[in-house]
Amino acid sequence: MSAEAASLHRAESLRVIDGEAGARWDAFVSADPQSTFCHLAGWKEIMTDTLGHEFHFLRALDNEGEWRGVLPLVRVRTVLGHYLISLPFVNDGGPIGEPAAQGLLVQHAVSMAEKSGAGLLELRSRHDVSGPVAPSNRRISVHLALPSSVELLWKNTLRTKQRTKIRRPAKEGMTFESGPEHLDAFYAVFARNMRDLGTPVLPVEFFRRISSVFGAQVMFAVVYTSAGQPVASACCTRWRDEIEVTWGSSLREFNHLSPNMMLYCRLMEEAIGMGLSTFNFGRCTPGGGTHDFKQQWGGRDIPLPWPSWSRHAGAGVPSADKPLFRFATAAWQKLPVPVANRVGPILARMLP
Repeated sequence: MSAEAASLHRAESLRVIDGEAGARWDAFVSADPQSTFCHLAGWKEIMTDTLGHEFHFLRALDNEGEWRGVLPLVRVRTVLGHYLISLPFVNDGGPIGEPAAQGLLVQHAVSMAEKSGAGLLELRSRHDVSGPVAPSNRRISVHLALPSSVELLWKNTLRTKQRTKIRRPAKEGMTFESGPEHLDAFYAVFARNMRDLGTPVLPVEFFRRISSVFGAQVMFAVVYTSAGQPVASACCTRWRDEIEVTWGSSLREFNHLSPNMMLYCRLMEEAIGMGLSTFNFGRCTPGGGTHDFKQQWGGRDIPLPWPSWSRHAGAGVPSADKPLFRFATAAWQKLPVPVANRVGPILARMLP
């Protein structure tokens, strides 16, 4: 029997169910080598309670009731569109488990999209999957292999020009701090930066909830001026041997002092102290300025295929690449920060 025939035969012995999953879900996720932080069951209460979206726990089971694959899926239905995404507002997701189970889960998700009238199904997977989906390749990440010690980081990873920039903030009296108590300072920088970028900001409650749900797996870090003003910040997530800078920001008027360089270097140092070996810079647009910043550290590009199905050609989530959103971005950048911070969290729920 060929590999393709064997996979088809295997898929015929599986079925997909949807519903509450309990602790068994996280046990399966923790055991699967392709899983990410975004596959954890705790995201349900964040997506439903905080953002108001519908959550589905899809599982592929064999004839004996054993789990063979899982797919967390969120329905985002707004005036801007109707989407099924695994997982919205973050960078990873998609089906995991046996290949045949992944393929069946994809087919089930596409069927859900077709029957419900969704315009787009997007599986934010780091790997390609089989089924009636195609890679979108609109995002990329950069991963840096961390050395075993901070000494080796400074000796072998950081170049002379980088070391100079990293030391600059300290000479200006800036300091780095991390811990859950720095959430509000992180958000102050993040919200301001999102306004400057012309993008509505996620509600602060979103970050409070992920901190309470996932505990030590979420880290907030901030660079402060000598006067105590937060000027660069990050919210990082940890999974196995990897730390990801899922959200990072800095204030433009302080960029000449390079607080972002201090932020990222100190995050790397902390990750090494935790025994982690991979520094994930998070997603970005290939070839953009953010991509250039991430590449300078010497990491390697990791394509994010994000396999998708769309009802109409060219369908996608709201994007700054489209003319209407370029106009909206320019208008948003002119809003006073307090106004943007009041209205932004309402609109951000619609921008997965």
